[in-house]
Order: sequence, then structure tokens, then C-alpha cells
Amino acid sequence: MEPSQTTLRKIEKAPQTLRDIVQERMREAIIDGHFAPGERLVERPLCDQLGVSRTVIRETIRYLEAEGLVEIIPNRGPVVARLTWDQARQIYDVRRQLEAAAAAASAEVQRPEFAADLSRALAEVEASMSDTEWGHLLRATTGFYQLIFLEAGHTIAWDIVQRLNGRISRLRALTIVAKDRETSGMSHMTAIHDAILSRNPEAARRAVETHIADAARTAKRFLKEPADEPSNDT
Repeated sequence: MEPSQTTLRKIEKAPQTLRDIVQERMREAIIDGHFAPGERLVERPLCDQLGVSRTVIRETIRYLEAEGLVEIIPNRGPVVARLTWDQARQIYDVRRQLEAAAAAASAEVQRPEFAADLSRALAEVEASMSDTEWGHLLRATTGFYQLIFLEAGHTIAWDIVQRLNGRISRLRALTIVAKDRETSGMSHMTAIHDAILSRNPEAARRAVETHIADAARTAKRFLKEPADEPSNDT
């Protein structure tokens, strides 16, 4: 009997482990505001809600702590981390420098298939704009920027962005809901896309910087420092 010549279809994406699924659910719950900043994350209710062991919950909390979404308070345990304007300002500054450099570099050197890949990624972002779950939009947005960084060959810079991704996603969730932005986030991303594919590095850099500056102004309205709050003193 002749051996079969049938080839197996390549696995494009490894299946998620239970830990991956729990991390994703917890991350989305924090970003979506299901858990408020400063709220304690108590193991037993989380185990009951998610149907997993304490070990998985503890691993997830440690992972989210590394992302900056959770902090451990002495004598209180894990709580949802608060995001201040000072932290946000620093994150936007890092994004501006790394994303602008990646956009400019990807505008200079591109694979033949890159244009189609980037356009497809942008279409996925637009399609997820009306989705009721934040996770789909945030994953699509992350995928769009990942393409740009990898095309530029800025893999170390992308690793840095990934470490900030939890907090970046929280900021995106804040700015996306703002209805009074002069230019929508989708319009900004389209401008970045168009500038890169026109092979204009300076235009790509400016498009990123304009986007980041607009997002930072929007986020600042939501993230007032205690000193910015009106005083009750008479």
C-alpha cells in the first residue's frame, strides 16, 4: 500500500491554554471597567466566577502585575492598578518615539505583500469599531501596529511596547469613547496607513505624532491628578 501523500494543514496559531484564556478574560475585565481602579481582586470569588483553581488565578494576577494592570498592596493584597496622568504621559511619550520611528522605517523598506497585509489589518480595526466587546478592537489595533513594527525590523521596540500593552489598552479604551475628538482614532490610523504605503517616511512620522498628541490630550481630560481636583478648603 502506497503511503498517503496528503499534507497536514499548518497550524497558524497555537491553541490557547487555560491560563491564556483566564489572563485574557481578566485583562479585558479590567480594561472594560468591570473591576474599578483600586478594587481588590479576591481569589475565591474569581475562582468561582471563572471555574478555575487558585493556582491559575495567582499566576494570572502575577502576569497582570507585570503588565502594570494589577498592583500588590501590603496588608491588602492585589488590587486593580490606578492609572495616573503622569504615567499616561510617559506611556504616550514612549509610544510617540517608538511608533514614529517604526512607521518611518516601514515606509522606506516594504515587502511586496506588506501593503495588502496592512490594509487588511486596518479593515479589521474598522470592522471591530462597532463590536460590543473591547477585546476584538484592542486585538485588531495591536495587530495593526505589530505589522508596522515587524516590517520596520524594530523587534526590540515591539517587545517594549508589548510590556506596556495592558496600560496602552486601558488608555485606548478611555480615548475611544470620547465623542468630542476633532479627529477620530480611525481617521488617524488611516492617515498612518496611507503615509506608510505612499513610502513617505516624514509623512508617516508626522501622522503618528499627530495621533499620539491627540490621544494624549483626550486621555488627560479623564486622568486628573489629585492636585488637579478642586479644593474643598474655604
